[in-house]
Amino acid sequence: MQTWSAAPVPRVAGEPRPLRLYDTATGEVRPTAPGATARLYVCGITPYDATHLGHAATYLAFDLVHRVWLDNGHDVHYVQNVTDIDDPLLERAERDQDDWVVLGMRETALFREDMVALRVLPPRQYIGAVEAIPEIVEAIAKLLADGSAYRVDDAEYPDVYFDKSATGRFGYESNYDEEKMTALFAERGGDPDRPGKRHPLDALLWRAARPGEPSWPSELGEGRPGWHIECSAIALNRLGTGFDIQGGGSDLIFPHHEFSSAHAEALTGEHPFARHYVHTGMIGLDGEKMSKSRGNLVFVSKLRAEKVDPNAVRLALISGHYRTDRAWTQVLLEQAQGRLDRWRRAAALASGPDATDTVARLRDHLGNDLDTPSALAALDAWADAALTSGGSDLTGSTLFRAAVDALLGVQL
Repeated sequence: MQTWSAAPVPRVAGEPRPLRLYDTATGEVRPTAPGATARLYVCGITPYDATHLGHAATYLAFDLVHRVWLDNGHDVHYVQNVTDIDDPLLERAERDQDDWVVLGMRETALFREDMVALRVLPPRQYIGAVEAIPEIVEAIAKLLADGSAYRVDDAEYPDVYFDKSATGRFGYESNYDEEKMTALFAERGGDPDRPGKRHPLDALLWRAARPGEPSWPSELGEGRPGWHIECSAIALNRLGTGFDIQGGGSDLIFPHHEFSSAHAEALTGEHPFARHYVHTGMIGLDGEKMSKSRGNLVFVSKLRAEKVDPNAVRLALISGHYRTDRAWTQVLLEQAQGRLDRWRRAAALASGPDATDTVARLRDHLGNDLDTPSALAALDAWADAALTSGGSDLTGSTLFRAAVDALLGVQL
């Protein structure tokens, strides 16, 4: 699947700072410690209703991770999937009397356009579930062969399920108790009441073909893959085990990331699947989480059509901490546009204050679990000083502009 184009990232003078991030599995802010190549996997969209601001906030957070690693001199091997076959996509296509393939292609193209507008650095590999079906089938067959998976006793629909006890570590990523897992599993695409399962929490790996549904021939029989195994196979085959970060929204902690890690660890016998599990907060509107089911989505494409500067959207979304559930408001956007205007005026000055310490503070704050509120405050202070008092440093504005571009992805 085609990725999108990248804006150039300037080099910034000064000393980079290593990145520390909160890890959901351990409940601690810990150093990321990539080798020469940092390995990042972020779960992608199911292509309908793209790109709402919840999506955008997640991919902006991991774009900051990408940028901090680049600043530290790492090559970044970033992989992202597209769930271009799954029940929600089929349900939306049926509701709108649309072709599911056309719907998926259209929304994926729109997502790419929005990522370019928001200046999100692209993944090196952008992989659709449909194109990955052969490798997914191979993974499921291996799980069946070693007893980590089983078929339900159903002559008509012999679906394949993962035995959640296969690794002996199930639950380490989310740290949720079984009561919470069961409730979330039912809410987020699971089927706890499916007859024939060994345990209500066992997750679907291969759905046998049903009338009127798309399916693919395979050694498993006609069917299509489950959601979680998609990311296991795509990540393992491109990044290997023990890669640096598996990321996504906090709604993916369970079941998606719990199962994708369990599937992968059962396949390889190696632990952990990822060294950090990193999750972003939810974006709300009018006091509620922004979601497809509630129909209260704000779309990047709609804001772009209204001539809103994507750099202002970017600043608005990173003005809160990435792990915090936060609200989108018109006031927030207006404040971000005002900040962008001030920074641009300051950066356009022929000279200004020395920006060396400001850039050092920017790096410090981003390295500390992506503390963007503090980072923005440090940059505000430089811009305010430049606009009110000026300065004699002929390189201050240039350094300020380069750092804002390279580390925050904001073009002044």
